Amino acid sequence: MPPNLNSNDYYQILGCPRGADDATLKKAYRKLAVKWHPDKNPDSEEAKHNFQKVSEAYSTLSDPKKRQMYDQYGEEGVRAAEAGADAPGGGMPGGFGGFGGGGFPGGGGGAHHMSQEEAAQFFSHAFGGGDPFGGMFGMGGGPGVRFSSSMGGDPFGGSGFGGGGMGGGDPFSAFLGGSGMGRSGMRGSSMRGGMGGSPRAAPKKEYDVIPTGTIVSLKGLVNKAEYNGDRGVVKQYNPQSKRYAVELEDSEETLSVKPENLLQHVHVTVHDIQSQPELNGKTGTVITWCPEKGRYNIYIASLKKVVSLKPGNVVLETGIVARVSGLESRPELNGKWGTIKNHIKESNKYDVQLSGSQIIRVKAENMVL
Repeated sequence: MPPNLNSNDYYQILGCPRGADDATLKKAYRKLAVKWHPDKNPDSEEAKHNFQKVSEAYSTLSDPKKRQMYDQYGEEGVRAAEAGADAPGGGMPGGFGGFGGGGFPGGGGGAHHMSQEEAAQFFSHAFGGGDPFGGMFGMGGGPGVRFSSSMGGDPFGGSGFGGGGMGGGDPFSAFLGGSGMGRSGMRGSSMRGGMGGSPRAAPKKEYDVIPTGTIVSLKGLVNKAEYNGDRGVVKQYNPQSKRYAVELEDSEETLSVKPENLLQHVHVTVHDIQSQPELNGKTGTVITWCPEKGRYNIYIASLKKVVSLKPGNVVLETGIVARVSGLESRPELNGKWGTIKNHIKESNKYDVQLSGSQIIRVKAENMVL
């Protein structure tokens, strides 16, 4: 069942049946909390509201005693649990801690309303010091997304794909190229050839294509705006339609998406911050791009904080595919994609391979995700 953020029912908010186990609830919260996190959605009141709402729902359902009270008595039971009652009017210890009174706008029954600060605190507590914006799929992948090894695995355990991980083979083996936001649940032959028959030659190296396995978020979709903010993994690229097949997290659903509608959640290193030199050398995960400010929001797991940085102050890892932007000396290259081959620290420039025969050297500020 899909999440319903217009509901006041905690299970419907998370999109889980009432009999859902703890792992299912954790996956649902992780997905929604990351999608609606205020640092990923700057200046969005809707995101703040939804982030608080999903955090409140999960904070109740993740506590066995509170969940039991909620299942039996609804919101009255939760209030009783926070007040230390066994049932409305009785006694029982709370879980993560109570949150202030009030209610969601339009809600009923005087539902308690977690504040923004409490929601942020609960989010940090739930992930136990891991990188909640990075290792969402419990698997390796393209550059910057080898979360299962570098980040200690998925902070909630398991794979982001509902089928129980990627070990059983590629869950996406057929890409519907062409126009539109195509969906596919097919298990046919892959775009590069069938599953049997004679061996095929190794595909030509493509330096301007985001690597398979890269974790991305969808952005800027107009006809399918409800998918904006959803996370997925790049499965294939169709050179004819110039679109990527993206399999959505916790789903077998795939979408056909243009490059400009993807944000790569890759690892970067902070570089040359004069005002806060203690940040230099720290690694973080890109969680959003703010075009009006020309900055990334970067989550630094070791500090449990988000910083806003210009492209010139982050170093993209070797192997990441980025786009040339704002290059005045050779404007014909703007908009082209290429693979980061090397970073020259002294000049803060990259060697970028655009094709098998073309490598350029550009300033870090001229390469964006």
